[in-house]
Amino acid sequence: MSYPSDLTDAQWKLVGPLLLADAEHRRGPKVRDARKRFDALLYMTHTGCQRRFLPDDFGTWASVWGSFNRWSKAGVFGPVLLGLHGQTRLALNRAEALPSLVVIDAQLARGATNGGGSFHGQGGPWGATKGAKRFIAVDVTGFPLAGIVVSANTSEVAGVEQLMWKLADLNAVSRLSKVRVDKGTHAGSAVKLSRIFGIEFERYGWATHPKPFKPIARAWQVEAAHGMLGRSRRLSKSFEQTETSATAWLELACIHVILSDKVWTNRPTRPRTPAEQAAMDARKNAEPFQPVPGDLGIYEPTLALSSTAART
Repeated sequence: MSYPSDLTDAQWKLVGPLLLADAEHRRGPKVRDARKRFDALLYMTHTGCQRRFLPDDFGTWASVWGSFNRWSKAGVFGPVLLGLHGQTRLALNRAEALPSLVVIDAQLARGATNGGGSFHGQGGPWGATKGAKRFIAVDVTGFPLAGIVVSANTSEVAGVEQLMWKLADLNAVSRLSKVRVDKGTHAGSAVKLSRIFGIEFERYGWATHPKPFKPIARAWQVEAAHGMLGRSRRLSKSFEQTETSATAWLELACIHVILSDKVWTNRPTRPRTPAEQAAMDARKNAEPFQPVPGDLGIYEPTLALSSTAART
């Protein structure tokens, strides 16, 4: 029996080589089982199904969970997401597989009562929410290319820095010349990040909230991406016990978002509702990007990206 979340043959031709290339020299399922188990993980991501309630079509839940643990601990899903993102950029007629500009933003996720015992913290307004923060990096296509999950009490600048180091470890910063972050990253911290990574950091946001709301060009894409990720029921709360496991599920949700787009499916596009059309028109008429008033825009890269001292 097949499920809507299962990969098509065309989609597996995209994902399979990426998945198996990173798992080639590591312990893991055989090639004939990898697709079935990856389909099971996408099913769990989209439906929120608990592992012990997986349909028998995917095999035993223990084998699926064992594959997830091996892949997540080996960091397999990050390179798969980045590789799939690069192929999507090329399919959309972008000049290069890697972006030159990304927007980074975080979303607060409330922790489940039985989850996150090892890493959940108090965060959000007045520290009232116990859970996790999900940071993603999005380019002009609107698709995420990397993500991490950290404790909710992690500051915005610390989360942005961790995500930037992850992009560096994935060799995804060779073309990157500008990173945009919201006002949660203070001006002085943005200058510090510019010096560490040798990349210009810009802060965006409204000095006063306009009514009605107006999206900001080259910034609204990250908010839309968080909204698309919210359709994955596995992310409805932070259920995981470790940052590694939580990050793996976030990356799987990002992979599912990209594969569900019309770029990689043959499904006909349904007509937009009036509300969706109005939102699309608002994005097309987005306000030109404006840095936060008062920012100096200082850009002084003084430390090499390969410097391990910068991580301490």
